[in-house]
This record gives sequence, structure tokens and C-alpha cells, in this order.
Amino acid sequence: MVTSDDSIDQAASQGERFTWFLRGMRGLVSAPALILMSAFLGFAGLCREAGITWIEASFLTLTVWALPAQIIILGAVVAGASLPAAAFAVTLSSVRLMPMVVALMPELRGAQSRKGTLLFLSHFVAVTSWVFAMERLRSVPRNCRTSYYAGFAVPLTLINTVIVAIVFNLMDELPAMATGALAFLTPVYFLCSLYGSARETSGRMALGSGMLALPIGHWLAPGFELLVAGLLGGVVAYLLGRAIDGRRVA
Repeated sequence: MVTSDDSIDQAASQGERFTWFLRGMRGLVSAPALILMSAFLGFAGLCREAGITWIEASFLTLTVWALPAQIIILGAVVAGASLPAAAFAVTLSSVRLMPMVVALMPELRGAQSRKGTLLFLSHFVAVTSWVFAMERLRSVPRNCRTSYYAGFAVPLTLINTVIVAIVFNLMDELPAMATGALAFLTPVYFLCSLYGSARETSGRMALGSGMLALPIGHWLAPGFELLVAGLLGGVVAYLLGRAIDGRRVA
């Protein structure tokens, strides 16, 4: 049997891509990935408290994926917010991912990359996978970068979807204290990660000012309290942060 050079090159390329796919999967045991998985334990508890089914919770994880947007949807369900209000809030939350996608795609694209593959992988862009990719892609051959990223991002999404389904159905078997602790993991994860990643004083202050502004936002515009609190808290934190940084420079 005679094998053409083209088929040999193609087979070698497929084997190399599969190797890099497996290397990408190693990132699933990294600290950011494990922390994200623990946050989805809490998300499963929040879904159960919100009154949705485990199928809906799993579908939400698989299709929306970005955890902040999922939390906003749950908040809208619990608050009885209108569909346009919930959609607008989720859109504002997800707009932040657009620059991340724009920055990541040129790093992923290779000479043989298909647009369909890049569009598919763009669904899995979130903070954890984006940071993972931007830190490590430069050490990956360009023709294998999509495989490497897919090896991390796609299994991470599927694993968290399964976690949500399993934990959701095990809530009845857990003590009430354990259930409450799981639900508390999500806000703790976000507070710690956001505070730790903030580079400016105003970024850290925005966490506190936003939480303090939430009751005011609910009083001013029920159903849009997240948007109002974000705007009020962000403006206050920005002004105070500039004043503090200005004094330090002076």
C-alpha cells in the first residue's frame, strides 16, 4: 500500500494536534480551573433556591457559560424582573467579553484555522479560559493553538455542566449548613477574584460602593437595581480612587 506524502503530513499534523489537545487538558487541574469548579458548586445551590430545574440549570451553564451572566439571570428570575430588563443586564455583563474575544482570536488563528472552528471556540471565552490562553499560547505552535485551547476550554465547560447537574440533585442529601456553604462559594469567589485582579484603588473601592449602592438602586428603579448600583457605585469609586491616587502622587 502506497501512502502519499500529503496523507503522511496530514496524519502527523492530526497526531500533533491531539497531543496539544491533551496538554491543554492538563490545565484543568490548575488553581484557576479548580476555583471555578468550586464556584459552580455554589451556583448549583443558587439555581435550586431560585426554583429552576436541574435541566434548566445545566442548560444555562452550557449555553451562557459566563458565570456573572448566569447569576444575573438567576437574580432576574428571583426578583421577577421583566425579560427586557434581564436581557439588557446580561448584555451589559457580557459586553466585557467582546474585547477579550477580539484579543484572543488573532493569537489562536493559524494558517489552516477555519472560521467555523474559531466561532465555535469563541463561545467558551470567559475570564478563566482567556487568562489561561493568553499566558500560555505563545509557547504553543501556531497550527496547534486551537487544539490546545479547545483541550482546556471545552472540557472545562462540560465538567462544570456535569457538576451543576450532580450537585443540584444531591442538595437533598446534604445538611442545610453544607448547602448554604456551597451557595456562599459563588459570591466569595467573585469578591476575592475581582479584588485580587484589581490594579487600581478605584477598582477595589468599586466592590464596596457597588454593594452599598444596591439598596439605593432597588429603591430608585426596581428591576434595574444591578444596572443602577453598578453605575452609581462605579462613578463614586472612580472619583474617590482618583482623589486618593492624586494625593499619593502629590
